[in-house]
Amino acid sequence: MSARHHSHEDIAARFLGQPYAHLDHRTQNVARHVADRQRLAHSATADLDEEVSTRGMRAADAVAKFGGSWTFVGLFAAVMFGWVVVNGYLLSNRGHTFDPYPYILLNLFLSMLAAIQAPIILMSQNRQSQKDRITAEHDYEVNLKAELEIMLLHEKVDALRLHQWDELLALQKDQLALLTALNQPR
Repeated sequence: MSARHHSHEDIAARFLGQPYAHLDHRTQNVARHVADRQRLAHSATADLDEEVSTRGMRAADAVAKFGGSWTFVGLFAAVMFGWVVVNGYLLSNRGHTFDPYPYILLNLFLSMLAAIQAPIILMSQNRQSQKDRITAEHDYEVNLKAELEIMLLHEKVDALRLHQWDELLALQKDQLALLTALNQPR
């Protein structure tokens, strides 16, 4: 039986060991693609890029990208260093400063930054984990399809080999018959 004559029900029963109706949606999709000889692989990232993303989602991704960069670390260190230098200069030249030594105002700003930045980064991580899950599901489908295609190829090769053996046996019988006829006294 050639691969193009396999139905999705046949593929499910023979190669997956379950009736088609009992398979999950992804596995049914793979069985249909194998039976119809359709390509399954595609860019899951492109699908995700086409997905409608809100302004908030894009902003969360941008904040997470910037907040996790060396540029942010460098700017953050520069601002903190500048804060300390300006306060030290004001203290030494004017005798007072807008944020004295334990830098309580700086701590307040840092706490507010962390309170705002943390949930935004978590939103971006949730979105990234959703992308990763979709990519993993697609990888599963592609791998399952490849496995089923390999099984079908093995079946085809086995059928060809069996057919060759049958032909060789028939040819050998014919040769033996000819040899027997040649060895018969006349």
